[in-house]
Amino acid sequence: MHPYHTRRARLIAHMQKHGGGVAIIPTAPEVMRNNDVEYPFRHDSYVHYLSGVTEPDAVLVLVAGVQSRSILFCRDKDAAHEIWHGFRHGPDGACAHFGVDQAFSIAALDQHLPGLLADAPALYAGMGRNAAFDERLNGSLRAVRGAGRSGMRAPALIHDVHMLIDEMRLFKDGGELDLMRRSAAVAADAHLRAMRAARAGLAEYQVEAELLYEFHRQGAAAPAYPSIVAAGANACILHHNPGRTRLRDGELLLIDAGCELDSYASDITRTFPVNGRFSPAQRRIYEIVLDAQLAALAAVKPGASVLAPHEAAVRILSQGMLDTGLLDADRVGSLDDVIGSGAWRQFFMCKTSHWLGMDVHDVGSYREPGGDAWRILQPGMTLTVEPGLYIRPAPGVPEQFWHIGIRIEDDVAVTPSGRDVFSAGVPKAIGDIEALMR
Repeated sequence: MHPYHTRRARLIAHMQKHGGGVAIIPTAPEVMRNNDVEYPFRHDSYVHYLSGVTEPDAVLVLVAGVQSRSILFCRDKDAAHEIWHGFRHGPDGACAHFGVDQAFSIAALDQHLPGLLADAPALYAGMGRNAAFDERLNGSLRAVRGAGRSGMRAPALIHDVHMLIDEMRLFKDGGELDLMRRSAAVAADAHLRAMRAARAGLAEYQVEAELLYEFHRQGAAAPAYPSIVAAGANACILHHNPGRTRLRDGELLLIDAGCELDSYASDITRTFPVNGRFSPAQRRIYEIVLDAQLAALAAVKPGASVLAPHEAAVRILSQGMLDTGLLDADRVGSLDDVIGSGAWRQFFMCKTSHWLGMDVHDVGSYREPGGDAWRILQPGMTLTVEPGLYIRPAPGVPEQFWHIGIRIEDDVAVTPSGRDVFSAGVPKAIGDIEALMR
């Protein structure tokens, strides 16, 4: 059975368990870039997860009732438009290609919506994500309520359909894990290419070009997010956009880049010296971050809290801040004091991990369903592990460490026996990096 059909069946079964209803999920809208040119279209992850649809102007409807069914509203076939903008499946081809039960023209959506909503026990929708579609859906709800005298009833309940799908997407199946391994492998090769190409005098955007070339050469549709190529002090800007800053001898280069392959993201960060040799100060900070990352990776295992990698990293980073004088023990106290007060946030101001999947910051609650406890890691979950230290000039901070920004990030899947690091193909030990740079 095709995974899209299986996923739709799971969602419908959940809806039936709670009394049934109708789920209405639109794809992402096209967005104008300037004048009559659109930004490159990226399909909605929720619609794609349930159907495989990548076309604009599509709405997926799932009916959970006595006769459950899936319905796709999509663009009509149009020979003239297809000359300019490419192939369309059209309603006639959509059933066979996407495996839905019925398909109609997107132009008929407003005509069908009131009938789909009428007498449905509940509406499952993603209100608040697309204001224009929300208003369209509200118009159909008003039409159903306005027909109350004829005995027609509007849904009594509205549920957030994304919360249900998020829980499904949090656990990757074997096919998804294979795609994520491939995505990470392509991104790893891109990092290796950029590391080999980097040298003093190049601009950040020229290094970014090496990444993009390798992504596309190996079949990735696009970067999974705007690549971060940060030279020198720019590495202390967590989401720095590559610009015209030149790489300089004696400085570090931080690259945070991943690709999107068949709709699944990778997300890898490496930091290395432009001239191929870590200075003593750079080496000392790098070793702290690497030790923190290895400890965080070791904490990724079934039964552990999703917060465990972060706690492991923070403990080592905090001790390193005390050992190097980044934090003054006379002022901030012991290691436990540093952790308890959050003093470490001066140099590490974010969490160590985030979910990874179809979106680079993937969906899924970090808390257990229906409670406040942190999520317990289970096989099939995928996440990043990315501690760092970002040292900006400040009173009391040793000057030898100013402007050093280091992050090391890997993509990890939780397995029954521990973890699978998808991005291990990019070196991160100091000796291995210096050997590669030579």
